[in-house]
Amino acid sequence: MKVVITGGAGFVGSHLAEFLLNEGHQVTCLDNLITGKAENIQPLMANANFRFVQCDVTEYIDIADDIDYVLHFASPASPLDFARFPIQILKAGGVGTWNALGLAKAKHARFLLASSSEVYGDALVSPQKEDYWGNVNPIGPRGVYDEAKRFAEALTMAYHRQHGIDTKIARIFNTYGPRMRKDDGRVIPNFITQALNNEPLTVFGDGSQTRSFCYISDLTQAIYRLMLSDVTQPVNLGNPHEISINELAAKIIEITGSKSPITHKPLPQDDPKTRRPDITRARKLLGWQPEVTLGKGLQITTEWFKVNK
Repeated sequence: MKVVITGGAGFVGSHLAEFLLNEGHQVTCLDNLITGKAENIQPLMANANFRFVQCDVTEYIDIADDIDYVLHFASPASPLDFARFPIQILKAGGVGTWNALGLAKAKHARFLLASSSEVYGDALVSPQKEDYWGNVNPIGPRGVYDEAKRFAEALTMAYHRQHGIDTKIARIFNTYGPRMRKDDGRVIPNFITQALNNEPLTVFGDGSQTRSFCYISDLTQAIYRLMLSDVTQPVNLGNPHEISINELAAKIIEITGSKSPITHKPLPQDDPKTRRPDITRARKLLGWQPEVTLGKGLQITTEWFKVNK
């Protein structure tokens, strides 16, 4: 298959490109490198089935070749990005999604949107199921990302209903692994970087808030299955194993053998208290569930961070 990945030089996008190439497909990666990194895809450049095009998806996308799939992953996505790139995030979710859908329509291609568990906001129910409409503050600091993804979902479904495009919506929960930015602002790269430097691990709030972490190889397998499926409704993709931030900090200190203490800072506005996916739909419709344990995934990720300080 011929696949276009927007945001293909990012953390998830680069892993997905590598996975698809290993499956024998042709991949065109689009990225403006605002948060993606050229080194993430450098090992792929020698592959005859891989092509990189530096461009901004909020501008017209021109691909001459036939395309079978458009996978829209372009957007800054970390908490620090919400403050640094608020307009770019909204444009990627709005204009970028519109352009990516337009490309899929013009090429008679299937379309997959990388949505997010952020559409649920500071959820009032746990675990979160796909039929939960969310609890989002549209004008808060996280609103630029939350609402960008919610709008992108609405636009995707509008193209599905109005133009008959075969669309997929992946609601991706917290994912981790090699190639995450150490200045990402997300908890796992923060903790690992601090622990390896024997610096205090920064826990926001009292640390009782929970998250569920899915290793990157599990996520790419899930996305691939969703791509090939006939499922058009949103599907949660993540690991339902729930852990508190305090427990995560202790686990990373143990894995790294760090002498880091733990410090606490005020909880950021609208930070979710719980984040745990109900993956019943993914299990039933895709035959998928995560396989990599948190301990194993953290070991692999820590080793990568040691080499790529």
